Amino acid sequence: MYLIDTNVWLEMILDQRRAPEARTFFQKVEGSDLVITEFSLYSIGIILCRLKKAEAFADFLSDTIEDSGIKRILLDLSDLRQTLSVKEKFGLDFDDAFQYVAAEKFHLTLVSFDSDFDRTELGRKTPGQLLTV
Repeated sequence: MYLIDTNVWLEMILDQRRAPEARTFFQKVEGSDLVITEFSLYSIGIILCRLKKAEAFADFLSDTIEDSGIKRILLDLSDLRQTLSVKEKFGLDFDDAFQYVAAEKFHLTLVSFDSDFDRTELGRKTPGQLLTV
């Protein structure tokens, strides 16, 4: 199963440079094999609303999350404390450390365009790398 980092979702939603790669990945992988953290979900909402794209967030919720079988996960307080340790250990931003702890806790492959994960023990895969496997 794959934990999809915020930047992969946003790449597709905002139709950025790597959107075709993300879109192809989402088309080829079953929704039931995908996971999003509540943190990512809220971050996407915050970013899209700041960009005055609240309708895009509403579409994302209904078209992508609600009927797809994508699982949402939460971290508890002890996991949040672990996030601080991971942040320091690997020199990650809080949001990256959060995603890392979630992937580790639930034994998920982290899918991200963020190369900061490359210096961690779990690493990361890009959508394109998973399509060629």
